[in-house]
Order: sequence, then C-alpha cells, then structure tokens
Amino acid sequence: MSIWYMICNALPIEMLHWDFMKNALLALLLMAPLFGLMSTMIVTGRMSFFSDALGHSAFTGIAIGSIFGLAAPTWAAVLFSVAFALLFSYVRSKSNQAADTIIGVFSSSAVALGIFVATLGGGSFTKYNKYLIGDILSVTPAEIGMLALTLVAVVIFWILFSNRLSLTAIHPQLASSRGIPVGLSQTLFTAAIAVVVTLSISSVGLLILNSLLVLPAASARNIARNLRQYHGFSVLFALFAGIGGLTVSYYLGCSAGAAISLILAAIFAVTFCFRKARA
Repeated sequence: MSIWYMICNALPIEMLHWDFMKNALLALLLMAPLFGLMSTMIVTGRMSFFSDALGHSAFTGIAIGSIFGLAAPTWAAVLFSVAFALLFSYVRSKSNQAADTIIGVFSSSAVALGIFVATLGGGSFTKYNKYLIGDILSVTPAEIGMLALTLVAVVIFWILFSNRLSLTAIHPQLASSRGIPVGLSQTLFTAAIAVVVTLSISSVGLLILNSLLVLPAASARNIARNLRQYHGFSVLFALFAGIGGLTVSYYLGCSAGAAISLILAAIFAVTFCFRKARA
C-alpha cells in the first residue's frame, strides 16, 4: 500500500490527498476488471437475474454472520453465497423447470431468509443499510488485498476456461459433445460470481450491484465485432465508469456506487446509438 500511496501523492489530483480516496480508487481499479470479465459471461449466459439472486444470498450470509457475532461477517457471506450457487447449479441440472423460474425461487427465498435473520428477536435492520447502499470510501487495506487475490484467481480462471465457458453458455449440447464438462464449468463459474458479488457488496451496495454486473457487457455487446473486443470493451467501460463515478461522488458528495451505475447506463445509451447508426 505504501507504494500505491507514493504514486497517488505524486499525482496533482486533489481527491487523492486523502488516504480513504486512495484506498477507494485502488479498490475500484481491482473491482472494475472483475465486473467487466464476469459481466461478459453473465450477459452471454443470460444469468443477470442469477447475479442479483447471489447478491441477496450474500446479504443473508452477512446477517447470519452478524447474528453469530463473527468479527468478519463477510467470510460467512462468502461461504453462504458459494453454497447457494452450488445448490442452484445442482437444482438447475436436475430440474426441467425454466432457469428464470428456479432463479426466482432462490432469489425470493434468499431475500426472505435475509430479512428474517436480520430482524430475528426484534433486531434492527438499520445496521445493514450500508450493505444495501454500499460505501466504497470505507474499504480497508485487508479488503483490497482480498480483491487483488480474487482478481488474480479470476484472470487465471478466465485464461484457462473462457472459451469453454463461452461455448457452454451459447450451445451446451455442442460443448458436451466436444467433451467439455458442462456441469463443472457452470458450477465453477457460479461459484466465482458468488465470491465477486460477496466481496463487492459492502463497497457498491446490493441495490445497484447487479447493474455493475450487467451493463459493462451489455454496452460492449452493442459495438463489439468479436469476442476479444467484447471482453476488452466490457473491462474498459467498467474501468471508465469506476474512476468517473468515484470522481463524481467526491465533488458532488453522492453515492459512488450510484454514480458508477449511472455512468454505465449512459455508456449503454451511447453505444446503443452507435449500434443503431451502424445498422
């Protein structure tokens, strides 16, 4: 962190005079590629509602961890979200119900369980508000370290499995005929989404987390001509929105997560117009 602080201090940028802004910027520089990469597969695999359901399960895990007095309820949330993702993958593979139906069942159940646990024994719900809105300015060096490790793991996972995941999402029958373990690929990916969602929920907030997992790839899809551009634009848009949203939040005193989401929405609108113009 000391090296990062030295770099920030050398830059003539007012908002980087504060340590909490330096931490927030570094966290966003780590989260943006995570959102950008995950977004491409979430959009391709039509799993946008599933990522939203995982956010609800992460909140439930945090509530359970807090009830049991854990010093770091985020770890309980990670475990609960991964278990939630694995259970979803199992039920989806064994059921003939449509995917959106199963997602609806899991999402509503996670929401109900989270509220039930949070208010158990007459407990106050207000202490969980930060997880609903998010506060990137309160991110700690320990959380930044976890984001860095997660980014490294996701990049390695992407290098090894991105082509398989793309084929699995587009045509699972063809992927299976090529010897690709479709079930295992989907399970690993859902677990990866669970970890990323859980580690990000306190920074960007549950209410808008799903937009950050959908809008980068949705925007990239409007103008990309191949998979490389698709992934590249998605990461680029996430980075631009992250830095821009943090800057807007500093000067206007608003939520960074909301500003990031609105910038991504604006990017989608612009790229959609370019798509229409090209057509």
